[in-house]
Amino acid sequence: MATTDVILKEKIEGLGAEADVVSVKSGYARNFLIPQGKAYEATNANRRHVEALKAARAAREAEEIKVAQEVAAQIKKAKVALELETGQGGKSFGSITSSDIADALKAQAGIEIDRHAIVLEKPIKTTGSQTLEVKVHSEIHAKLTVDVTAKGGEEEAADA
Repeated sequence: MATTDVILKEKIEGLGAEADVVSVKSGYARNFLIPQGKAYEATNANRRHVEALKAARAAREAEEIKVAQEVAAQIKKAKVALELETGQGGKSFGSITSSDIADALKAQAGIEIDRHAIVLEKPIKTTGSQTLEVKVHSEIHAKLTVDVTAKGGEEEAADA
């Protein structure tokens, strides 16, 4: 059986990942992979093009990691202060969510992150200091300290 080399455009289970040069049967390449846009022929020009794309991707990923490390360092230094609405006896009326934390981090420290990057198993309903994990990049995580204080309700609790 005749085989031919192709460069994959996407990950194909059991065959290879993106930008891999694989040897497949000619009919499979000619009738399925190339017409479906899943691969292209492994000519010398295409191989050079793939190498250029890999180099550009490596440079871009290195820059993303560098920026993520800088943001992680800023997050580690930052402390976020939030107030939790409380009623009589210190019972909380609401909760602090990851969205509230992201907004406060932007307002207080000038660091803008996506609320989904904050790892919060359940909303915060107690006062005190808590340390949360922030996923800045898939490989980089930072610890954020959040100080939660009570707002309202202390006066009523003191009068009772």
